[in-house]
Amino acid sequence: MSKTEWTKKIIIIVIGSIIAAYGITLALYAGFGGATLAVLWQGISRTFHISIGMASLIVAIIMIVFSFFYDRSQIHIGTIIYQLVYSLCVDLFANAHVYSTHLWVNALIMLLGVMLFAVGTGVYAAASLGRGSYEALTFSLAEKNGWQVKTVRMILDIVMVLTGVLLGGKFGICTIVTIIISGPVIQFTASKTKKLLKK
Repeated sequence: MSKTEWTKKIIIIVIGSIIAAYGITLALYAGFGGATLAVLWQGISRTFHISIGMASLIVAIIMIVFSFFYDRSQIHIGTIIYQLVYSLCVDLFANAHVYSTHLWVNALIMLLGVMLFAVGTGVYAAASLGRGSYEALTFSLAEKNGWQVKTVRMILDIVMVLTGVLLGGKFGICTIVTIIISGPVIQFTASKTKKLLKK
């Protein structure tokens, strides 16, 4: 890979990380619960009195360390860059939102947030320089054991949400919307971004 290609991919990772972080933060603070992992971040944040961004970083580090020793082929430089930029931006964006007193407006903000999160994740994924921490955990468990990715992800989502709720996180409409919308949007965005990278 040439230096220009490396630079282009790193820029794509940073842009995707920022978009995804802004999206997840928009959705998280709209008041309809959090995405699957965000429910866990909320629970950890409330239990241990740390920021959401710090909670996301701690969870990511645990997942990355596990994946590194279990199936290190899932981890690359992009995994680290994405997570550092993402967690930092989640905290930076946390207090940068103005929400409405109207429930329907906040619902639209949440929907926009979920869409932006999925688009950002798709942009990052297109760089193909390592999976995100949650994806690395999912694929390392699936590929090493011959399990289906969708089954592993479903079980992990349930575990993350239940643990988050037990710690004080909020399950809600946002959790369900994220599960339904994110997959197709991530796949579509990643495909389009890869085509742009080849030009």
